[in-house]
Amino acid sequence: MSDNNPGTDVPSSDPAADAAAVFDLLIGLVRAQTLRGVAALHIADHLSDGAMTAEEVAEREGSHPQATYRLMRAASSIGLLSYEGDRRFGLTGRGRLLSSGVPGSMRSLVLAQTGQALWQSWATFSEAVREGRTQTEKVLGMEIFEYYAQPENAEEAALFAQAMGDLSGLVTQGAVAGLSTAGVSTVVDVGGSNGDFVLALLEADPSLSGQVLDLPHVVEAARGEADKRGLSGRFSAVGGDFFVEVPPADLYLLKTILHDWDDDQCTTILRNCRSAMREGGRAVVV
Repeated sequence: MSDNNPGTDVPSSDPAADAAAVFDLLIGLVRAQTLRGVAALHIADHLSDGAMTAEEVAEREGSHPQATYRLMRAASSIGLLSYEGDRRFGLTGRGRLLSSGVPGSMRSLVLAQTGQALWQSWATFSEAVREGRTQTEKVLGMEIFEYYAQPENAEEAALFAQAMGDLSGLVTQGAVAGLSTAGVSTVVDVGGSNGDFVLALLEADPSLSGQVLDLPHVVEAARGEADKRGLSGRFSAVGGDFFVEVPPADLYLLKTILHDWDDDQCTTILRNCRSAMREGGRAVVV
């Protein structure tokens, strides 16, 4: 939650101001889809070398010129783009985060969070609260990770995996700096997607060996990332299910994992880590 929203600091007694504040909260769904539009139409990528008109962007992207102009105007109103005059727009620092392949990119995260699977699931939030359980199966016909495992959803699954890797990049540097690996020989990144966290630890400590445990359709990306970083000799990717078992290790990493599951499921994950853990081992939750 942001502390910049009107009305969050001091309760209002003005009905008109209250209505405006609620409307501002509601319009967040439009802001989210504006983010998606900028990401999906590669607008930040098109503007990476300098300001362009909406018509120039539309020609490059193959989109409707006037609709693209309106999208870019909306994006400038929320700080993603800067309006330079004469229908030309430039990138702001926020907008640059929607570029592809740049350090700290949030493009994949935006596309995953506003895409079909998660966007539809959010629409059932009130039912989830009423019943105390996820409604994803009602929306998608199956649970979210089963959905991503279907071959026809491979592109969406890859986008989600990339998003999780990019999200890791936002916290990994600090987590690695604050985490001692003294006395550790093997690290397992539980549900580690492309392995960004454990691979960063391996880069920081040449004595470590590491693994990623994730679903079989996910782990290939981790192998590719290890190859890219020259760490394949000390790294392996294991396709499996952390509700069943995890590999033995001295250190388990669980970053943005436990929030996905209910208390009983979290207990199962942690119990499996404890059962496989070598003497003196530990688990780190981020």
